[in-house]
Amino acid sequence: MTSAHPNGPAALADPRDAFSAPTLEQLTGLVLELASQLHVERVQRITLEAALEEAGVLEAAKLSSPAVLATARARAAPVLERAMAGVVRVLTEDAGPKTPLRAQSPISTR
Repeated sequence: MTSAHPNGPAALADPRDAFSAPTLEQLTGLVLELASQLHVERVQRITLEAALEEAGVLEAAKLSSPAVLATARARAAPVLERAMAGVVRVLTEDAGPKTPLRAQSPISTR
């Protein structure tokens, strides 16, 4: 059985189809997903920085040192992978008329 939706599961048989022109609903979902991720990450970062500075563990100037940046990049890589999976999911999920707007997912940032 094939999906009537142009970006449904049947359309993804060819990997290039995953990157075809997105629909308006997919673009809207993508923007909302990115905005949600950005907000969550920003609040967590600001909270962590404030707590570390208040505890005297971290000076604001040290946040940009090369050693701290290298450690941060190594820790951020798997987080980036999960975030990108959420973004790609928005573009590739089946948006059939009987499916919910957002599938429940273990990679959700909420």
